[in-house]
Amino acid sequence: MHVDVDGDDFFVDLLFFHIEQLRYVAIELKTTKFDPRDAGQLGFYVALVDDKLRIPSKHEPTVGILLVAGKNDAVVRYALASTTQPVAVSRYELAEDAQAALPDEATIARAFTDELARETDVEDDSAGSQR
Repeated sequence: MHVDVDGDDFFVDLLFFHIEQLRYVAIELKTTKFDPRDAGQLGFYVALVDDKLRIPSKHEPTVGILLVAGKNDAVVRYALASTTQPVAVSRYELAEDAQAALPDEATIARAFTDELARETDVEDDSAGSQR
């Protein structure tokens, strides 16, 4: 989800709405080990969703979930100690066979580059035909 804050752009990785609980769930994905700055970023996104989308008379407070590649539980506890927002940090893990089925980083980067090049070619063709 894209959010503009007075001209600055921010992107929440995943945003869901839990129908039974009537609340937004903002999910931030990190491919690295948890860093206390990640908690601040997640708190920022939770506050944004609460302010821009949540209707306080209808919706429960937004929940933030941070999924990381690794974490030190003590560092997470200290990073979240003063927060009053409903946030959680969890480590994700893929089984070896599932991980082996995924493309490597170079393949994904190449696919994005190829797609961007195709979009640019289509835009250039459209602009050329309008001249």
